[in-house]
Amino acid sequence: MKNYVLQRLVYLVFLLWMVSIVTFVVIQLPPGDYLSTFISRLEQAGEDLSEQQVEALRRQYGLDLPLYLRYFKWIGQVVQGNFGFSFDYQQPVRDIIGERLALTFTIAILSALFTYAVAIPIGIYSATHQYSLGDYVVSIVGFIGLAIPNFMLALMLLYIAWANYGLNLTGLFSPEFVSAPWSLAKLGDMLLHLPIPVIVIGTGGTAGLIRVLRGTLLDELNKQYVITARSKGVGEVRLLFRYPVRVALNPIVSSLAWLFPSLVSGGTITAWVLGLPTAGPMLLRSMITQDTFLTATLLMFITILTVIGTTVSDILLVVVDPRIRMERAAN
Repeated sequence: MKNYVLQRLVYLVFLLWMVSIVTFVVIQLPPGDYLSTFISRLEQAGEDLSEQQVEALRRQYGLDLPLYLRYFKWIGQVVQGNFGFSFDYQQPVRDIIGERLALTFTIAILSALFTYAVAIPIGIYSATHQYSLGDYVVSIVGFIGLAIPNFMLALMLLYIAWANYGLNLTGLFSPEFVSAPWSLAKLGDMLLHLPIPVIVIGTGGTAGLIRVLRGTLLDELNKQYVITARSKGVGEVRLLFRYPVRVALNPIVSSLAWLFPSLVSGGTITAWVLGLPTAGPMLLRSMITQDTFLTATLLMFITILTVIGTTVSDILLVVVDPRIRMERAAN
């Protein structure tokens, strides 16, 4: 297992390097750069810049250098723990993303736990009670959950809370804690605001995983080894959790590879609607403004989440699936 984790860490370093190169190239594909966007804003506001001022700004932001030199300059700073300077926010990237990444990771972890805690028991119930009233109800609710976008659910909850109870469910903090330094009081206030974004962001994944687990488990329950074990008098509960459920969990566990990054990038609109200070809205804004260093850093963070999710899912597959464990033992 240690060799496996070490191998994954080596892959992570190589993957991050490739992602940083691709990100730098892709950001430069649209016409112009951050400075041209900034100048357009000034012109719309009625301000004009001379050629000397434009050239001075280009040198200030390092945009006078060729693309490859800008990349090597930035990647050298990354190795030293400096992720560059954000053109849009006029601050070092490290100072901007620290708290946002921590909040993003917290919401992603809690949303994933909510998704699995709800999807697995409901999926098992739906498969073992096929064509029952409960199965039909779960199926209908699941289809509704798949059909309604997360941001629409967020808008519905915001409207219901405000229209009926006068509550504002946006944000992760009360107004008095938004700019306050971290303390136990601020942490407690955040915990009170977390359930709404966790439930809203996790709902879409929950509905999909329920359908996947139900279909996979139904396929396992109809296999010959289950029928044989049942004919030998093995109890239903023991028979269910001994092998069919563990095997049916394979696609659920494998989904960890894409669940973490999807909660960050896929929940961008939802985070914007709910006013969450997470990485998704910041990434969207940085891509629109062509804020190169901020965009590259955030995409590298999503890549790290992807590799972490893949590694965790591979390790869990060894735990839940006896066939994979036997294959590893044989090797």
